[in-house]
Amino acid sequence: MLSCAKLMVLLFACSTTNAQDKFSKEAILEDLQFLRTSLEEAHYNLYAYTSKEEFEQNYNQIRSTVQKDSFSILEATSLFQRVISKANNGHTEIGFPGKSYGAYANSGCTLFPLEITFEEGKALVRKNWSNLVDIPIGSDVISINGIGIQEICAKIYPQLSAERPYFKNAKLELYSFPRMYWQVFGRQDDFEVTVQIDGAAKSFQLPAINLLEDYEMKRNELIDSGRRFKFLDNVAYLIPGGFSGNEKEFRQFIDSAFVEINSRSMENLIIDLRNNSGGDDSFSDYLVSYIADKPFHWSSSFRLKTSAFLKAQVRKKRDTTARFWKEILVHKDGEQYAYPFEAYLPKPQEKRFHGNVYVLVNRQSHSQSTVTAAQIQDYSFGTIVGEETGEYPTLYASQFQYALPHTQITVNVSKGRIVRVNGSEKEQGVIPDIFIKDYLLDEEDEILQGLLAKIEKQ
Repeated sequence: MLSCAKLMVLLFACSTTNAQDKFSKEAILEDLQFLRTSLEEAHYNLYAYTSKEEFEQNYNQIRSTVQKDSFSILEATSLFQRVISKANNGHTEIGFPGKSYGAYANSGCTLFPLEITFEEGKALVRKNWSNLVDIPIGSDVISINGIGIQEICAKIYPQLSAERPYFKNAKLELYSFPRMYWQVFGRQDDFEVTVQIDGAAKSFQLPAINLLEDYEMKRNELIDSGRRFKFLDNVAYLIPGGFSGNEKEFRQFIDSAFVEINSRSMENLIIDLRNNSGGDDSFSDYLVSYIADKPFHWSSSFRLKTSAFLKAQVRKKRDTTARFWKEILVHKDGEQYAYPFEAYLPKPQEKRFHGNVYVLVNRQSHSQSTVTAAQIQDYSFGTIVGEETGEYPTLYASQFQYALPHTQITVNVSKGRIVRVNGSEKEQGVIPDIFIKDYLLDEEDEILQGLLAKIEKQ
């Protein structure tokens, strides 16, 4: 999953001249075939959410569209995304075409002016970046340039890898509708937008906005990897940030936060895992050790699949003396095997938090943050509050990356299978113990304020 405290930084870091490279029909077809065979060889279970027949049919249909002699990197990326997304696995993906977007941005181009969020089958205006104030926040978008919003989304969805529509919409919110609309429909300088306001359909003519000045420079990404800690009256409030980066600094932050929490003898602790990109279990387990009252695991089962393709990548990029990577090399090609983890011990009694623990989640709690919320729920270490996560806590993950030979487009593949602590393999996100909807993902914090009101009444 993209860890994007500010996706724009990545976009422009990637905006090299290679963004304008052209690739021959033969190169595209060879990369397409390489993608197909490498996915089947390396993925733990490529056909978990789609049949082999459906996958092959989709692949052959896309391959048949490769007719012209030359393809841009954007065209190639979009083509390969439509192949890999058919696996319906959020961790098996080709990311947003940052190089192409960066080149487009640097040429002074434009975007669709409305940020959109997806809730209860509706596409709602989250931000209005245009100068037209007559479109209120929360308006239901019906169509753009005469095309219904459902049809527009149906054209965007094949560029996004996810297990279900709910998660597709979460990813569309994450990457942002204006960016994804540009990728699929290209540059457009004027838009006729029909929205429903107070039960009536109204149409507006909207000019496009400048990508840099009117969009990227004014907005914040949904994912927030920052670490923060404060007290809200009688409640300690902790945002641990993404579970990646400098682990020593992460542990120091968690240590200092709990020293201060315990010094004040707080009764209530809120851990906020919303808009969290996830990361590594070594980070999340360290956090959980401060609220656990017994030894714990982060999953009930963690299994991997090795292959000749994966082994070649490991030998090229990893420390083959480390136990994790060494086991990949010693198992037979194609073998699926369990990789056990030792139980993680809670902090000593005097360091742990002993009060009420609440964990906030929403549809933008990704990857390890979803797994961690499920872990806390299954061990009864805390109460989960918010809305259902987009990601499944039992999932195909443990990504590894490689590049396609000609285009060098990065591919992410799930080499592992993780089952949540309680053993459930139900295809659903983490279901909160206390449901509070995160409406519009805006500055109005319904989940936190709703929980604080409940705590106050206790």
